[in-house]
Amino acid sequence: MGEKNYNVIGVMSGTSLDGIDCAYAKIGLSSSKDNSIYPSFTSDVIVAKTIPYPKKWKEILSTAHLLSREELDALNVDYTAHLAQVIKNFITTNDLTDIDVVCSHGHTVLHQPDEGVTLQIGNLPEIATLINHRVVCDFRVQDVEMGGQGAPLVPIGDQLIFGNYDYCLNLGGFANVSKDENGVRIAYDISPVNVVLNKYAQELGEEYDDGGAFAKAGTVHQPLLDKLNDILFYSLPAPKSLGIEWVHAHIFPLIEAVQLSSVDVLATFTEHVAIQLAAQFKEGASVLVTGGGAYNTYLLERVRFRESVKLVVPDAKLVEFKEALIFGLLGVLKLENLPNCLASVTGARHDHASGMLYES
Repeated sequence: MGEKNYNVIGVMSGTSLDGIDCAYAKIGLSSSKDNSIYPSFTSDVIVAKTIPYPKKWKEILSTAHLLSREELDALNVDYTAHLAQVIKNFITTNDLTDIDVVCSHGHTVLHQPDEGVTLQIGNLPEIATLINHRVVCDFRVQDVEMGGQGAPLVPIGDQLIFGNYDYCLNLGGFANVSKDENGVRIAYDISPVNVVLNKYAQELGEEYDDGGAFAKAGTVHQPLLDKLNDILFYSLPAPKSLGIEWVHAHIFPLIEAVQLSSVDVLATFTEHVAIQLAAQFKEGASVLVTGGGAYNTYLLERVRFRESVKLVVPDAKLVEFKEALIFGLLGVLKLENLPNCLASVTGARHDHASGMLYES
């Protein structure tokens, strides 16, 4: 196929509500050296930024799963306009003129794949007109319609760009992991992380538990820890994925029932996450760790305590914008008509090229 290059903007908004991640990156394609259907890929994040949510949007998005269908439709229109403005400002601020495609995840409001439901707002066709660029977005819906979990979506990027690691671990609102197993990519959600930790850090006056300092100072409540670890989800086989509704149904009620201080909740839940993470890895494995939770040094320390693994935290650009970069790759794969959703990961009927393409 020779060499080919795309200049892309990858856009991601996670359940932890830190903000909207925008990454302008160059993605290169060249002929594959094996019999794979995929070319060889290179990637380089040129400029990236997280645009924090205003207080109003944080409040709206944190309770959006409770809205009626009509209210969600109205929110989708408003959020699409907000997201478009954020992307336009990112383009203008960084004087970006050479853009082949904008690839956006949107923001997940509902995710109940076992009931055939997933909704990422901000993916209406109008977004392409609003930003005046070609857009690939709404990557999850097709996979759910094909019997898949619609998540996680990042593992194809782990395979094609970061395949030299034994595991790729993302620590965001939720933790998810991907790995190669007998030549097949396997991935799944592990547990909630920042969607819970941030809530209790905010009760202590901070946006997040910086370095895990609160958790380190707290006391683990063993009865709560035992109940958390006994939750059925953790014993289920992959493919499996989590949504914010699940956290409200299964995590917060257990925590609220014991009436602990916020510091002790953070200590207990951090230990819970460390136990669930450590259980995924083979001893001595190399693990690429990205997402905001990669900065939680106490959490990583507790993982290492429970399993001897090499946790590799890369440079800040990759830690913070790996998901945005990979959504750029998902868009490129869609344009190239190559599978960007793997049946081995999501449980869909077969691999497929997911996402909607909207021209400006």
